[in-house]
Amino acid sequence: MVLFFALCFVGVAIAGFSAFLIFWPLTLVHVRDRHPVLASEFGEGAFLKPGCLRWLLAGGFKAIADRSLSGLATPARIALLVMLGGLGMALLLWILSQVIK
Repeated sequence: MVLFFALCFVGVAIAGFSAFLIFWPLTLVHVRDRHPVLASEFGEGAFLKPGCLRWLLAGGFKAIADRSLSGLATPARIALLVMLGGLGMALLLWILSQVIK
């Protein structure tokens, strides 16, 4: 039963990943088009750069007074948190299933 719930959390992580794949590129395109200083800080290939993902998780977009950016980055942040949380819970439940044996 524990592994079933772990698999359910993997499904939650996949849903978070799907939403992340939608909103994060849209956020990066918005940054590229409307915030060139921030885009130059991100550099090329910002999609999976740890610094850019850290900026997203920390809510760095809140410091910029752009409602459109916030409207795109907030769902990307939530999706990334859901993805990481789902994978983390699946890992914890898998470890629990190994200990319970």
